[in-house]
Amino acid sequence: MTATAPAAAGLSELVARALAEDVGPGDATSEAVVPAGARARARILQKQSGVLFGLDAAEETFRQAGAESFDRVVVESTWREQVPVQVALVTGPARALLAGERVALNLLGRLSGVATLTARYAEAVAGTGAKILDTRKTTPGLRALEKAAVAAGGGHNHRTGLYDAILIKENHAALAGGVGEAVRLAAERRPDLAAEVECRDLDEVREALAAGARRILLDNMSLGELRAAVAIRDEAAAGAEGATLEASGGITLEAAGEVAGTGVDFVSVGALTHSAPALDVSMLMEPA
Repeated sequence: MTATAPAAAGLSELVARALAEDVGPGDATSEAVVPAGARARARILQKQSGVLFGLDAAEETFRQAGAESFDRVVVESTWREQVPVQVALVTGPARALLAGERVALNLLGRLSGVATLTARYAEAVAGTGAKILDTRKTTPGLRALEKAAVAAGGGHNHRTGLYDAILIKENHAALAGGVGEAVRLAAERRPDLAAEVECRDLDEVREALAAGARRILLDNMSLGELRAAVAIRDEAAAGAEGATLEASGGITLEAAGEVAGTGVDFVSVGALTHSAPALDVSMLMEPA
């Protein structure tokens, strides 16, 4: 279950929509006060410690806005503690740089925020063997970019959408006739797709394992229940390779280490993409 960054065409379309939303028929302020022939240099700065990610999106934004060059000064996807630091230099018509500024910084700050929060979670579970997963709780239209940011921060991508893997949740199980029946139906009808089933208690874990589930999502379970689920899985495996277990449900950064320490294989965190604060980035311009 792995997501990748948008293809060039997809990123181009996303940026075009964002610029159309922001610039509309024209940048009224720049047209009023900035000479039409003015040229400028702009320095993009990372002002807050964290993982910078999203330079592709920023570069595409300035390209579409009419900038002439976008030079990267740092390597992204690594934690940077010493700030402020220049991360890119953009040159071209001053009006073009101003037109692209807000969209570029919005994308760069948002994606860097996702990567930074993911890095904090990954550090919290380091040494446990568990991996941090994202979810589908993404900003509409930005899923591929946000999932790429999760990967940049050291996390792992869950399914991309409803089409590339099966995840049997509470409502699916209720309509199918129970957890076990849902697992059997999925294996029978879509053997080509990886399948996972959500379990709300230990009885459902046993039912899912008996039905042949290979991956189980442990929903909103306590630490004691998570440990018990791991023991049930290990006993059912009896020395063979057992099902993988994913803990999920409002797992905070402070609790992530304890959750991972129960022996689960994955810890999924919707907050990586629905609640990550933007990283502080800015642009400073000067006449060229």
